[in-house]
Amino acid sequence: MTPPLSPADTLPTERSCPFSPPSLLSVYREQEPIRRLRYPDGHLGWLVTGYGQARRILADNRFSARSELKRVPVARPGADPFIGQPALPGWFVDMDPPEHTRFRRLLAGQFTVRRTQELRPRVELLVAGHLDTMAEAGPPTDLVTDFALPIPSLVICELLGVPYSDRADFQHNSTVLFSLDSTAEEGVEAMDALTGFLRGLIRRRRTRPESDLLSRLAHDSDLDDEELAGVGVLLLTAGHETVASMLGLGSYLLMSHPQWAAQITAPETADGAVEELLRYLTIFHFGVPRSPLIDVDFDGLLLRAGESITISLPAANRDPDRFTAPDRLDLTRAAGGHLAFGYGVHQCIGQNLARMELRAGYPALFGRFPRLRLAVPAEEVRLGGAGFYGVHRLPVTW
Repeated sequence: MTPPLSPADTLPTERSCPFSPPSLLSVYREQEPIRRLRYPDGHLGWLVTGYGQARRILADNRFSARSELKRVPVARPGADPFIGQPALPGWFVDMDPPEHTRFRRLLAGQFTVRRTQELRPRVELLVAGHLDTMAEAGPPTDLVTDFALPIPSLVICELLGVPYSDRADFQHNSTVLFSLDSTAEEGVEAMDALTGFLRGLIRRRRTRPESDLLSRLAHDSDLDDEELAGVGVLLLTAGHETVASMLGLGSYLLMSHPQWAAQITAPETADGAVEELLRYLTIFHFGVPRSPLIDVDFDGLLLRAGESITISLPAANRDPDRFTAPDRLDLTRAAGGHLAFGYGVHQCIGQNLARMELRAGYPALFGRFPRLRLAVPAEEVRLGGAGFYGVHRLPVTW
């Protein structure tokens, strides 16, 4: 039996602190770790804020990630053409096994810990080069355009085989695709432009292969051009947007407290500090969607087939049942087990690459510029506005 409904609420989005999720999420988690949620289209679904509940649902194959079952918990017109529709070719994050498994197996070997560590010397060179350029130009500088954005863009371009010279177009279209302010028409145009760009690149790789990931997939897999283009768009956009958001937002947080900057540069604490930043900031701020394929009795609640479920990763990562004093940033804590990359079969395939980039980026930045600080009043720093939470511009000096 489903108990009487609690009052249906929309997803809280207002923050009192730029680095913490909306405080109402904590209230919901304490009262009802699974509660009713009203979606912008009027659908009555569920919001999950508890860590244990979130992890169990993410690991349960009765809960689907299929695109045609998804609803977004906030108004996002640019995504409307793709939500509630079958997954685009190659967009395996919007598929369930066995379709999802087919793509995942082809890509998994490219993102192992060993493979990403092989890339680390190259990433460290890229980081050092951008820091040299910043030092030579002198302050002030925008840390987003001069550091946080180009590093992951270069890395994913080199990995995939995308010409970095085309970054202005794909970064623009990626921004439009993930923006909360884009119209449906703009979202479609951005997706079409990105897919067309990758489609043309794949055709060239079919005839003139190089040593990049797209070339290997073009010649060593059974993916057709449309599937391969979709995979390319997914990896290219998510592969630079997420890390850029974490580099910018994490740097903004770290430079507000000198002792934190010192901890991120110490070799013995740097890796753990990155995990704590991932937990504490959790840039997938609207959570991830799931939907029951069948009626599921879950903790005494009847979650009906087809109902939308939004799993709030930021709220789950602040659950005191899992993390002691979770609203305090503690760069020495053991933050392993956080859900910043999700969990289960859909856990982010690029998480090892993202960790490596962050572990290379933060220590080098604050080691080179230990007095890094804002060059503008904090109220001028604009945050949010996209599917990934981050800063738009970050003027800094040192």
